[in-house]
Amino acid sequence: MKKRGFTLIELMLVVIIISVLVALVVPRLVGRSQEARFAAAQAQIEAHLATALDLYELDNGIYPSTEQGLAALRKMPSSPPVPPNWKGPYIKKTPKDPWGNPYNYISPGVHNTQDYDLFSCGADGIESSDDIVNWEVAEE
Repeated sequence: MKKRGFTLIELMLVVIIISVLVALVVPRLVGRSQEARFAAAQAQIEAHLATALDLYELDNGIYPSTEQGLAALRKMPSSPPVPPNWKGPYIKKTPKDPWGNPYNYISPGVHNTQDYDLFSCGADGIESSDDIVNWEVAEE
């Protein structure tokens, strides 16, 4: 009975081919996770939270105050202004941004004076130019 196996040259050739493929693919993927987090935060702000806040305002005629915050979407606030017609919960849980930080909510807003400012401070966790905000139109 003759044993069959791979020679050292065949194994080295496979390792070299895999290394070349990795060298070609990895640079294309670097930075994609940050892009995905940015897109997720933007979608959360512009769709999920905006819809919940608009439903709250539709039922009650006002947005939650800054002090009540986004928690007012989950549990009826007891601090003034108490919503007259709260029909929540409007969301199942108060979300965090993709970096694990709470979203910032100000009502009435500094930038959106008629309703609210909603934003994530991004990866650095501090207010700066990399923030994801609801008052600027995203560049496409």
